[in-house]
Amino acid sequence: MPQDPAATLSALLRASSIQDHDEVLKAADAAIKANKDDVASQHTRIVALLKLDRFDDALRAIDAGGTKLNALCVLEQAYALYKTGKLEDATVVLKASGLGKRSLSHVAAQVAYRSERFDDSRAIYSRLLDAADDADTEENDLSINVRAASAQSEWLGYSFLSPPPIQDSDGFEVCYNTACACIARGSFDVAANLLQRAIRLCDASDDLTQEDKEAEMRPILAQQAYVHARTGKLKESLEIYKSLADAEDDDPDLTVIAQNNLLAMEPTTENPYLLERKFAKLADHSKTSKLFNHQSNILRRNNLVVSLQASKASGVKSRTAALIDQAEHPTTAADISILSVLNAAASAEGTTGKELIQELEALAKKRPNDIGLALTIVQIQLSNGNTGSARYTLESFLARLEKVETPRAQDARFSPGLVALVVAMNQAQDRESCAKAELVKAAAYWQTRPTSSASSLLEAAGIELMKSSNPEDLQLAGATFQKLLGEQQDSDIATAGLVASLAASNPSAAQHHLSKLPPVEALIEGVDVTALLEAGVVTVAKPVQTNKRSAPQDTSDKSNKRRRKIRLPKNYVPGTKPDPERWLPLRDRSSYRPKGKKGKKKAGETQGGIVKEEETLGLVGGGGVKVEKAPPSSSKKKKKGKK
Repeated sequence: MPQDPAATLSALLRASSIQDHDEVLKAADAAIKANKDDVASQHTRIVALLKLDRFDDALRAIDAGGTKLNALCVLEQAYALYKTGKLEDATVVLKASGLGKRSLSHVAAQVAYRSERFDDSRAIYSRLLDAADDADTEENDLSINVRAASAQSEWLGYSFLSPPPIQDSDGFEVCYNTACACIARGSFDVAANLLQRAIRLCDASDDLTQEDKEAEMRPILAQQAYVHARTGKLKESLEIYKSLADAEDDDPDLTVIAQNNLLAMEPTTENPYLLERKFAKLADHSKTSKLFNHQSNILRRNNLVVSLQASKASGVKSRTAALIDQAEHPTTAADISILSVLNAAASAEGTTGKELIQELEALAKKRPNDIGLALTIVQIQLSNGNTGSARYTLESFLARLEKVETPRAQDARFSPGLVALVVAMNQAQDRESCAKAELVKAAAYWQTRPTSSASSLLEAAGIELMKSSNPEDLQLAGATFQKLLGEQQDSDIATAGLVASLAASNPSAAQHHLSKLPPVEALIEGVDVTALLEAGVVTVAKPVQTNKRSAPQDTSDKSNKRRRKIRLPKNYVPGTKPDPERWLPLRDRSSYRPKGKKGKKKAGETQGGIVKEEETLGLVGGGGVKVEKAPPSSSKKKKKGKK
């Protein structure tokens, strides 16, 4: 009697350990062949396909299994979609099912991470870490993933709370991820120490083979080379990058990044056409890698810059214009703004001065809401010293954005970067009231919107409003810090600002938040107060602007300028009075006498010329002056003669 396929599959699954997933797949296929409605066998077959990395086959099996199998295989479907790069579909599946199970939360965090929604990924991992038991073995992995998401958020410019400090028991992965976050913040000295510690911990690990150690060491060395480059140690950085670029690595992402950085750091004496060919080859390799968008954008930007150096402005212009047209404007995306700058450089084709500004202004009329192009014009005007023109250009652009009544346009208008530029330009021209008005408008705008990307702006606006004695400004400052505290509950800046803004109007509410602030003793620990008092406070007086010219400095100690010696005529007799008519032409002087008989006759007659009549005009205060009398104007017009 033949053995039941379902019983064979059950016996196989009850084994202590299953290493041969092909055997499980064959048994599941046999069970399904005997009974097509066996959902358990179908589920087992899908898991076996996932174990064998046959993700497309697993998705086809789930789609063909019907509604009951789809409801049973939510985790498997989401994981297969994640592994095949269909992140949007995976997000839809996870949202529909919810994150009630811990396994679904893990997949959702990974999907959010690969989708570059690092804030969502960090939040999910933090919830999993808080709910983990002390005996849970995944606590270390969750801690590593939380720091990885935080580091990626730092690279995108999001301001999150600092991760907990490094402990002695932390592994090299935690040190590496924390170092990456420090690099994104610009703390290269701290990052260098953490990377060196990660190298030591990785090399001393007993859980890794020598091959695994080398694989884990490569990304650490890549970050170390980047830190060396940013701190001026170019020789050490080039040596590491060359070793990484030449090594045979199974990680194509790391190879592409190392080769890009190596080409960017090499001396620029190479033929630009050969350099362009190398970057084009690198761009082809990047198509098979799984880089994040901000990494792919850097590769594309470098490729376009090299093409400009190779005198291929027309190609760069067409490529960037096509990418810019695909984007929805206005946008604050950094990659689109960089494309606008490169498009402006290619369109200008080497023009300078006024011609460059005219060329870009004509281009701005075609793309009136292009932030990158507008900032390019402002930057050129500032570089030329035309501060007034730059401010007018920026204010005109912001006025255009305010007229576009869409959420995207308004978010761009009050984006932290544009607001910071307006405030900085006004403060540079001592227009403090205009700078404050801009911050007040921005703070009022972000009161009713998520502040994940505008927290730094709200902090600056709240601090500026705190300097005012106006109750309305203090109330707006309190609302600003209250909103920040609602989204960042452990923010000391938001807590301190809220306490300061409520101290005068609502002391009881301020007292509630006062306990969350660190004590004064902890803040001044290690500070020599006596030495500070003895040193005094340096004050710099602001220059007073006046319309009058400043008084000349005392130049008595300087050598006197040698004056030119006055030269007198040869026939000059000292003591004689100079002729008052010496500046008039010879014929106009009263002493002029024509030579010859005819000349004497002309002197007494008019010779048919008009006799100049004179009249005396009285002056205010007495006296008069002789002027030539104007001839009477004829009121009758001459008639035209017949032709």
